[in-house]
Amino acid sequence: MAIVLENIVKGFSGHLIVNKLNLTVNDGESFVLLGSSGSGKSTILRIIAGLLYPDEGKVFLNGNDVTNVAIQKRDIGFVFQNYAIFKHMSVLDNVEFGLKIRKVKKDERRRQALSMLELVGLSGLGERFPNQLSGGQRQRVALARALVYKPKVLLLDEPFGALDVEIRSNLRKTLLDIQRTLNVTMILVTHDQEEAFELADRIGVIERGNLVEVGTPSELYYTPKKEFIAKFVGGGNVVVGREKDKEIRIGSATLPFPKNAKSYEEGAPVRVLFRPEMVKFSKNDLQSNDKTLFNIGVGELKKYSFQGCMTKLLFELESLTGARPVMPTLSYGQRFANIVCTTASSEIQDNLKIGDKFNIFLKSYHVLEPSALKFIYLANDLKRKEGALTVGRELALSSHGTLNLFHVCEKENEQEDSLLNLKKLKDSISDTNNNYHFDVKVKTGKVLSSFIREVQEGYYDVSLIDASNVNSKINVQKLRNMIKNILILAGVPVLIGNSMNKNINKVLICTRCGEPGKVVLNFGARLSRHLTSKVTLFNVLDNKINKENLNKLKAISSLEQGKTLFNIYNIKSDIKVTQGNFETETLNEVFTNDYNLTILGAPIDQEKEVMELIKKIILTTKSSVLIVPSSAS
Repeated sequence: MAIVLENIVKGFSGHLIVNKLNLTVNDGESFVLLGSSGSGKSTILRIIAGLLYPDEGKVFLNGNDVTNVAIQKRDIGFVFQNYAIFKHMSVLDNVEFGLKIRKVKKDERRRQALSMLELVGLSGLGERFPNQLSGGQRQRVALARALVYKPKVLLLDEPFGALDVEIRSNLRKTLLDIQRTLNVTMILVTHDQEEAFELADRIGVIERGNLVEVGTPSELYYTPKKEFIAKFVGGGNVVVGREKDKEIRIGSATLPFPKNAKSYEEGAPVRVLFRPEMVKFSKNDLQSNDKTLFNIGVGELKKYSFQGCMTKLLFELESLTGARPVMPTLSYGQRFANIVCTTASSEIQDNLKIGDKFNIFLKSYHVLEPSALKFIYLANDLKRKEGALTVGRELALSSHGTLNLFHVCEKENEQEDSLLNLKKLKDSISDTNNNYHFDVKVKTGKVLSSFIREVQEGYYDVSLIDASNVNSKINVQKLRNMIKNILILAGVPVLIGNSMNKNINKVLICTRCGEPGKVVLNFGARLSRHLTSKVTLFNVLDNKINKENLNKLKAISSLEQGKTLFNIYNIKSDIKVTQGNFETETLNEVFTNDYNLTILGAPIDQEKEVMELIKKIILTTKSSVLIVPSSAS
């Protein structure tokens, strides 16, 4: 294997950039790391090159451990987005530079440089200087310089990002031809899916430092394993239904499980992917003549756009009520889920009108691997069996998710006893029917920092902490810091467990107008749909605002739109708007109506006020509190 990465970890200032990454790239392979900005893909490339050293893990090139070897000794060519060629040198001198520092004789390096310029399409331009070249030509110079000494590995970091569409397209073709000609192992980093599909033998998708999935372009497009890949690669439709009597229930429609699909327990969430070209629409009942089609309801045409040989259409389906539409995402206040369809423009009738209704069919669909909410509970007191543990157990079972019981030891020799006690704690909340919903993990170190790191590494959806931590004067400041770090560094909601009730039957979601309020409502809806709970959407207007002010109408309108989302998920909800001090009114609402769970946003500019409110809710009511960061999905 040309490149092997083993358990690579890299962090900066407490923020985990690369998370226990394992990757193998074959000899002569064109491999693409695909991910959004900030996902960690460029950091991975720099670790392979030797520009950065990992905090943990090893890097192997052609079977040799080069983890601590300098970049000059790794036999790697590197091409950056910003060209990084020497402005004071001619094109030929730039390309010769790598050979010159390797002590290659002048005549030989001139021969090799001219040959490489011809290969990259710059023959005859050797005497020019960089300021006399176009952006595409400068990038070809950078490519020639990286390849002229025939490295075994070529790394490219967003090499075409600064170029226009036509030049990028031409350069991609040139790059692929050169890679095949020289049989060099290549890793390219990009956020451009079209670029990845065109250049890759295989693609590795990166998200928050995690290598989510690796596969060929067609595998990741048609049969991905993960929901994130289905959303990130290719676009289309993802709907979360339920397993019912060994079939898939999405809204009012029922689909059979495809062959070789993973098994699901009764009532578990089932994520169904169907790409736009898999959707067919007609005013007739096509299913009576074609048994390979699956009817999912009647859709109202909301918009369509001509895109050359293809036309893209958007339908709204009331029949999907009760299922969670993941993609396309719901607009705030939207009543029903959307379905995207593409079809040959030649098949579109001229009399197509917005508002027309059609039967919507699936020609095929793909069931993603089982994926449920992941919770982590800080079991710093191994004897405690209530609070966050009770809430976490209820959430894990109702969502068909997993709850990880996590304990931190001060010393290595305590791990074995701690693990034994943690397993006893696990046994106390599980039985033979649901044991697989719970897991245990023990680490050695400082409690707060170890827990924060585990939250980042484990890719959890919710972290759970006992309310008893809030009662301690010694721990309260450390707890505040931990919660803040989890929210900011990991972007993971924090639940402080305080409820002694087994069932979470009353939920209060405190929100405000604007985008942060939408995030809280969206996450609250995602969690509440797994519970048989009554939800109240709550807003407090500033005491200085007159009751007849338009802000009250705006708040009511915002909550009404939020309630629409809960209706789509078949969640019982109502709205309540009051006026006064936010802390006082919220605390009074929680105390008076005996909520089991209170969900709050976590605006950074109001961190002290939010933390003070949380403390008072915990100390004066039986409600648990869930704090949702603005980055939660």
